[in-house]
Amino acid sequence: MNKELFEKGLATRREVLGAEYVDKSIQSADDFNRPMQELVTQYCWGDVWNRPGLDRRTRSMLNLAMLSALNRPHELKLHVRGALRNGVTKDEIKEVLLQVAIYCGVPAAIDGFRTAREALKEAEGQQ
Repeated sequence: MNKELFEKGLATRREVLGAEYVDKSIQSADDFNRPMQELVTQYCWGDVWNRPGLDRRTRSMLNLAMLSALNRPHELKLHVRGALRNGVTKDEIKEVLLQVAIYCGVPAAIDGFRTAREALKEAEGQQ
């Protein structure tokens, strides 16, 4: 593990997903899933999320589309909250999901809207 990239990734991951969620994920890791937590933190968050080519808003919107297309509601819900932290608006989230309907299918978008709506309600309740 590259300690520098891990620490950089941990900081970015906390900023986007929230420190409470990330710290809980790291602290609850055991011998079985710790390597996955380390990989995700170093590679996804340390390496890719910190590349200069795209800003965090754009990366968030891409994630929303891809996670909807892949039908990954847990990750989508998490990344809706992250997108809000990255400055993506509720209307932009809606537009991303409408785009998903056209290019990935209506069922994927319907599930995406359902999951995003739950995340948005939760986020509004935390303000």
